[in-house]
Amino acid sequence: MRAARQLLERIQSHGIDARLEALKELAKLSADPTFAAEFINMEGLATLARLVESGTHFGEMLAFTLTAFLELMDHGIVSWDLISVSFIKQISGYVNQPMVDVSILQRSLAILESMVLNSHSLYQRVAQETTVAQLIAHLQSCADMCIVMCSQNPVNPAMDFTQTPPGMLALDNMLYLAKVHQDTYIRIVLENCSREDKHECPFGRSAIELTRMLCDILQVGELRCNDFHPMFFTHERAWEEFFCVCIQLLNKTWKEMRATAEDFNKVMTVVREQITRALAMKPPSLEQLRVKLRSLSYSEILRLRQSERMSQDDFQSPPIIELRERIQPEILELIKQQRLNRLCEGSCFRKLGNRRRQEKFWFCRLSLNHKVLHYGDLDESPQGEVPFELLTDKIPVSDIKAVLTGKDCPHMKEKSALKQNKEVLELAFSVLYDPDEVLNFVAPNKYEYCIWTDGLSALLGKELGSDLTRSDLDTLMSMEMKLRLLDLENITIPEAPPPVPKEPSTYNFTYNYG
Repeated sequence: MRAARQLLERIQSHGIDARLEALKELAKLSADPTFAAEFINMEGLATLARLVESGTHFGEMLAFTLTAFLELMDHGIVSWDLISVSFIKQISGYVNQPMVDVSILQRSLAILESMVLNSHSLYQRVAQETTVAQLIAHLQSCADMCIVMCSQNPVNPAMDFTQTPPGMLALDNMLYLAKVHQDTYIRIVLENCSREDKHECPFGRSAIELTRMLCDILQVGELRCNDFHPMFFTHERAWEEFFCVCIQLLNKTWKEMRATAEDFNKVMTVVREQITRALAMKPPSLEQLRVKLRSLSYSEILRLRQSERMSQDDFQSPPIIELRERIQPEILELIKQQRLNRLCEGSCFRKLGNRRRQEKFWFCRLSLNHKVLHYGDLDESPQGEVPFELLTDKIPVSDIKAVLTGKDCPHMKEKSALKQNKEVLELAFSVLYDPDEVLNFVAPNKYEYCIWTDGLSALLGKELGSDLTRSDLDTLMSMEMKLRLLDLENITIPEAPPPVPKEPSTYNFTYNYG
């Protein structure tokens, strides 16, 4: 509420710079539904509409005003039917201008689109104010811009096709897409025209680099090719169709990565991996290729990379091994604490008689300070935690000498006990304590057996060696390593640390604290 009130006051101030900064901040905050509700309740939306209707805002100030207005309306708090006729005329006027700032044009078109999608009455009004001929003029300039933009030679784009590969092959691919798959071409162009400037995918540059990449992947122009792809024998213009499939993939991946011009090379690297993985599956037709590429989204590529990094030789490089060695003690300590906490909760065990039949239950749990084992008999299996007061016997942890398992346990060495099945042997363990006493256990299941043998080993300062510990360690180590390496995607990890630079010739730059 305070932020909304302050911004509303600032956008109505007389200082141009202060107003511009306020509108820029408002454009960002308007996406938040809580802020939007407060700002609209203070008549902030009506204030923005009046600023637009006044026609006194231009350039960046107008672009931020329109952005904030559209973001606020998108929350659905205010109906589009309440938009005034003068506002519609002003927005349509920006669209009808032959030469208008791209950012203003984009936002104006987005506002008109929302009007016609959300209100039938506004559809008629917008249709009166904006003609198809005026929209076509923008589409024509947009198409020209998309072909030329990001060229290495913006004055003469033809120079981009002089380098081989791909040479004129890239232009042939672009023409084929525009003529044979006109709807796809128009959709790609329109999508990029409707994006913010920084998120536009450069069509011309993308098509040229994609053609060069496909030539490299398929070894086009080389005397001998090692791979056979049956899908290229299913269509008369298989190469051009292959390009059309891949350029759509590139545009889709660009959107998924929310890429900017600076991310161009990164996007092309991902697209190359997507195409290479799909071709490795040897799809029998171009349609099958589409299906496989559709499944290899950017998020799926990241998942596959992470999974492969965990098993590749790179994961055994010295820096990664050192990182694992540093993390492992922390994970083991975490597992140790979990085991001790479970011992503090306690477990119920079955008590066997001479005839190896179940007579009654007994319960054992570790004291909260980890210094005493409390245990005692029970008439029936408990439904919850058993209080220490009911466990009349106890063993100081300091008196425990050793923990025995399996056939080494005294109660498993008895003559009749040898007839026990293998399952019982695998669940048996004993605690030896002073003075020459023993407490025998038979765990109810393998999980409890691992919990107690690990917990008792931790109390004695020994390593945790159960199968459960190994499984938990692998799982937790894998998760922790993935998290630690998440920010190193596409970054080559060096085998050795960088060299220490030479000492400076003088230390006169240091601060003299004296």
